[in-house]
Amino acid sequence: MQLLLQILMIGAGATLVMDLWAMLRLRLFGVPSLNYAMVGRWLLWMPKGRFTHNPIASAEPQHGEILIGWLAHYAIGIAFAGLLLPFAGAEWFTEPSAGPAVALGLVTVAAPFFLLQPALGMGVAASRAPRPWRTRAHSLVTHAVFGLGLYISALVGKGKGIGLH
Repeated sequence: MQLLLQILMIGAGATLVMDLWAMLRLRLFGVPSLNYAMVGRWLLWMPKGRFTHNPIASAEPQHGEILIGWLAHYAIGIAFAGLLLPFAGAEWFTEPSAGPAVALGLVTVAAPFFLLQPALGMGVAASRAPRPWRTRAHSLVTHAVFGLGLYISALVGKGKGIGLH
Protein backbone atom coordinates (compact mmCIF):
# COMPACT_ATOMS: atom_id res chain seq x y z
CA MET A 1 0.00 0.00 0.00
CA GLN A 2 2.89 2.37 0.80
CA LEU A 3 4.39 1.82 -2.66
CA LEU A 4 1.06 2.56 -4.36
CA LEU A 5 0.77 5.79 -2.41
CA GLN A 6 4.29 6.75 -3.47
CA ILE A 7 3.51 6.00 -7.13
CA LEU A 8 0.34 8.10 -6.91
CA MET A 9 2.14 11.05 -5.32
CA ILE A 10 5.23 10.84 -7.55
CA GLY A 11 3.14 10.55 -10.72
CA ALA A 12 0.84 13.42 -9.79
CA GLY A 13 3.82 15.52 -8.69
CA ALA A 14 5.75 14.84 -11.90
CA THR A 15 2.70 15.72 -13.97
CA LEU A 16 2.36 18.96 -12.04
CA VAL A 17 6.04 19.76 -12.71
CA MET A 18 5.38 19.11 -16.40
CA ASP A 19 2.36 21.44 -16.31
CA LEU A 20 4.39 24.15 -14.60
CA TRP A 21 7.00 23.76 -17.34
CA ALA A 22 4.24 24.13 -19.96
CA MET A 23 3.02 27.35 -18.33
CA LEU A 24 6.57 28.72 -18.20
CA ARG A 25 7.22 27.71 -21.81
CA LEU A 26 4.05 29.54 -22.90
CA ARG A 27 4.93 32.64 -20.91
CA LEU A 28 8.59 32.83 -21.97
CA PHE A 29 8.48 31.49 -25.52
CA GLY A 30 4.82 31.70 -26.54
CA VAL A 31 4.69 27.95 -27.18
CA PRO A 32 1.34 26.48 -26.18
CA SER A 33 0.95 23.07 -24.59
CA LEU A 34 -1.35 20.27 -25.66
CA ASN A 35 -4.99 21.22 -25.13
CA TYR A 36 -6.14 18.44 -22.78
CA ALA A 37 -9.75 19.03 -23.82
CA MET A 38 -8.71 17.43 -27.13
CA VAL A 39 -7.49 14.37 -25.24
CA GLY A 40 -10.85 14.25 -23.47
CA ARG A 41 -12.66 14.61 -26.79
CA TRP A 42 -10.60 11.75 -28.24
CA LEU A 43 -11.35 9.52 -25.25
CA LEU A 44 -15.06 10.37 -25.28
CA TRP A 45 -15.33 9.46 -28.97
CA MET A 46 -13.83 6.00 -28.34
CA PRO A 47 -17.00 4.37 -26.95
CA LYS A 48 -18.74 5.58 -30.12
CA GLY A 49 -16.23 3.62 -32.22
CA ARG A 50 -14.08 6.50 -33.41
CA PHE A 51 -10.42 6.17 -32.47
CA THR A 52 -8.67 8.53 -34.88
CA HIS A 53 -9.47 12.04 -36.06
CA ASN A 54 -8.14 14.27 -38.78
CA PRO A 55 -7.77 16.59 -36.91
CA ILE A 56 -9.35 16.20 -33.49
CA ALA A 57 -10.30 19.89 -33.39
CA SER A 58 -12.77 19.26 -36.23
CA ALA A 59 -14.54 16.49 -34.30
CA GLU A 60 -17.75 17.47 -32.55
CA PRO A 61 -17.04 18.66 -29.00
CA GLN A 62 -18.12 16.27 -26.26
CA HIS A 63 -19.73 17.05 -22.91
CA GLY A 64 -17.10 16.92 -20.14
CA GLU A 65 -14.10 16.76 -22.47
CA ILE A 66 -12.05 19.27 -20.48
CA LEU A 67 -12.47 17.38 -17.20
CA ILE A 68 -11.92 13.98 -18.83
CA GLY A 69 -8.82 15.27 -20.62
CA TRP A 70 -7.24 16.63 -17.45
CA LEU A 71 -8.13 13.53 -15.42
CA ALA A 72 -6.60 11.35 -18.14
CA HIS A 73 -3.48 13.54 -18.20
CA TYR A 74 -2.89 12.99 -14.47
CA ALA A 75 -3.89 9.31 -14.62
CA ILE A 76 -1.35 8.75 -17.38
CA GLY A 77 1.33 10.53 -15.35
CA ILE A 78 0.58 8.25 -12.41
CA ALA A 79 0.64 5.18 -14.66
CA PHE A 80 4.01 6.26 -16.07
CA ALA A 81 5.30 6.66 -12.50
CA GLY A 82 4.23 3.07 -11.90
CA LEU A 83 6.64 2.06 -14.67
CA LEU A 84 9.48 3.08 -12.38
CA LEU A 85 8.96 -0.18 -10.51
CA PRO A 86 9.93 -2.51 -13.41
CA PHE A 87 12.17 0.14 -15.01
CA ALA A 88 14.28 1.10 -11.98
CA GLY A 89 13.30 -1.40 -9.28
CA ALA A 90 11.68 -1.02 -5.88
CA GLU A 91 14.93 0.30 -4.43
CA TRP A 92 14.51 3.46 -6.53
CA PHE A 93 11.63 4.46 -4.27
CA THR A 94 13.90 4.40 -1.19
CA GLU A 95 16.94 5.91 -2.93
CA PRO A 96 15.68 7.87 -5.92
CA SER A 97 18.17 9.04 -8.53
CA ALA A 98 17.71 11.35 -11.49
CA GLY A 99 19.12 9.04 -14.18
CA PRO A 100 16.41 6.36 -14.25
CA ALA A 101 13.66 8.96 -13.77
CA VAL A 102 14.75 11.16 -16.68
CA ALA A 103 15.44 8.08 -18.84
CA LEU A 104 11.91 6.83 -18.16
CA GLY A 105 10.54 10.28 -18.95
CA LEU A 106 12.27 10.17 -22.32
CA VAL A 107 10.98 6.64 -23.00
CA THR A 108 7.42 7.80 -22.35
CA VAL A 109 7.62 10.15 -25.34
CA ALA A 110 6.75 7.05 -27.37
CA ALA A 111 3.14 7.46 -26.18
CA PRO A 112 2.52 10.81 -27.87
CA PHE A 113 4.70 9.98 -30.88
CA PHE A 114 3.06 6.67 -31.72
CA LEU A 115 -0.38 6.82 -30.10
CA LEU A 116 -1.71 10.26 -29.25
CA GLN A 117 -0.36 12.36 -32.11
CA PRO A 118 -1.51 9.93 -34.81
CA ALA A 119 -4.92 9.53 -33.15
CA LEU A 120 -5.42 13.30 -32.99
CA GLY A 121 -4.59 13.67 -36.68
CA MET A 122 -1.00 14.89 -36.38
CA GLY A 123 0.61 11.75 -37.81
CA VAL A 124 3.33 9.58 -36.30
CA ALA A 125 5.73 11.75 -34.31
CA ALA A 126 3.82 14.85 -35.42
CA SER A 127 4.77 14.27 -39.07
CA ARG A 128 1.72 16.30 -40.18
CA ALA A 129 2.28 19.17 -37.75
CA PRO A 130 3.15 22.55 -39.26
CA ARG A 131 6.69 22.25 -37.83
CA PRO A 132 7.21 18.53 -37.08
CA TRP A 133 10.75 18.83 -35.70
CA ARG A 134 9.79 21.67 -33.41
CA THR A 135 6.82 19.68 -32.12
CA ARG A 136 9.03 16.61 -31.59
CA ALA A 137 11.64 18.66 -29.76
CA HIS A 138 8.99 20.14 -27.47
CA SER A 139 7.62 16.65 -26.77
CA LEU A 140 11.09 15.35 -25.91
CA VAL A 141 11.88 18.27 -23.62
CA THR A 142 8.48 18.06 -21.95
CA HIS A 143 8.91 14.34 -21.26
CA ALA A 144 12.44 14.92 -19.96
CA VAL A 145 10.95 17.53 -17.61
CA PHE A 146 8.35 14.94 -16.58
CA GLY A 147 11.21 12.55 -15.78
CA LEU A 148 12.93 15.25 -13.75
CA GLY A 149 9.57 15.78 -12.04
CA LEU A 150 9.50 12.09 -11.09
CA TYR A 151 12.84 12.53 -9.35
CA ILE A 152 11.89 15.83 -7.68
CA SER A 153 8.56 14.40 -6.49
CA ALA A 154 10.30 11.34 -5.07
CA LEU A 155 12.73 13.57 -3.17
CA VAL A 156 9.90 15.75 -1.85
CA GLY A 157 7.99 12.63 -0.80
CA LYS A 158 11.04 11.23 0.90
CA GLY A 159 11.41 14.48 2.82
CA LYS A 160 7.77 14.19 3.91
CA GLY A 161 8.40 10.72 5.32
CA ILE A 162 6.45 8.68 2.76
CA GLY A 163 9.47 6.65 1.68
CA LEU A 164 9.60 2.89 2.11
CA HIS A 165 11.36 1.85 5.29
